[in-house]
Amino acid sequence: MTTMIRVLIVDDSPTLRYLIRTTLESDPEVQVVGEARNGEEAIALCHKLEPDIITMDIQMPKMDGYQAIRRIMAESARPIVVLTSTMSDIQLGISFKALEAGALMVLGKPHGLPGEDPEADRLIAHVKAMAGVKVVARRRWLQRETPEPPPRQPCPRPAAGPVRLIAIGASTGGPPALQVILSGLSPTLSVPIVVVQHISPGFVQGLAHWLDQTTPLRVKVAESGESLQPGTVYLAPDGKHLQVTENTMAWLRDSPPVDGHRPSATALFESVAQTYGARAVGVLLTGMGGDGAQGLKALWDAGGLTIAQDEATCVIFGMPKQAIALGAATEVLPLPQIGTRLVELVAVRQRLDIGY
Repeated sequence: MTTMIRVLIVDDSPTLRYLIRTTLESDPEVQVVGEARNGEEAIALCHKLEPDIITMDIQMPKMDGYQAIRRIMAESARPIVVLTSTMSDIQLGISFKALEAGALMVLGKPHGLPGEDPEADRLIAHVKAMAGVKVVARRRWLQRETPEPPPRQPCPRPAAGPVRLIAIGASTGGPPALQVILSGLSPTLSVPIVVVQHISPGFVQGLAHWLDQTTPLRVKVAESGESLQPGTVYLAPDGKHLQVTENTMAWLRDSPPVDGHRPSATALFESVAQTYGARAVGVLLTGMGGDGAQGLKALWDAGGLTIAQDEATCVIFGMPKQAIALGAATEVLPLPQIGTRLVELVAVRQRLDIGY
């Protein structure tokens, strides 16, 4: 017998609660066990009903979603998906701030039925994927406590000159993972960083704004033809593959989806492999599916240094797991160690480049 996924819906709008319930219960494996109109009700129902996962609105009376998330994660931690219907930078910034409090994902609210509305389909897929996530085990890295430093070891691949570029791919659970990594880097980092993060359409600008405000690096959405600058992070925009050229420029393409995605982490990594090869570092983070695995293997085959996030710190181990199975990962590291390792790799290669 299939175990039902028990969901608590939190939203002050009766219309949206009905639409979210209808969307979720269209899947036979999902059961809505309760509805709350504000954060206070959400906390009480969370203790009473013990749902497997919560969908959370942010703007609500009495107690907003951000406050509720902090209380729930402190008292009765469980997976929380933030739902928002606004695309403004300010409101998206507030929504992404909920990730710092422990929420796992920000999605758009559905405005139609599954099969007709991509947001409804995404909501069902992510609720089912994240219902079993052990959020208590992840509280340590979500709060970015100081990790044990990675072991000092020689570069596991022959050095081929300095690192010129870092490429990162991520999906489910990626925004807080990116924040952890970027928070460990310096604005004086000597290389640019290019990122593909699977995210709902309309959300990438808000993600860039949130990361720009909460990490030391400049973060922006990539523009086609712009020169990639050191110490700057470039996010792939909606519906475009992000690729790079030999003269360190961003190039956006409308070519067909790769691994079911546009932007695709595999498309990014393959471009980096072709243009930078051993002078690049690739990182594949938490996410559903397998996007990025083949691309990371292409970068590994080209001599690049490649890192996969380990299972213990992934929200969803799908993408890194497939890369590891392909032999595409030079190293497998817990999330808190990845930023430190990137700094180390860039510094080591710089020393090799200048001969000391």
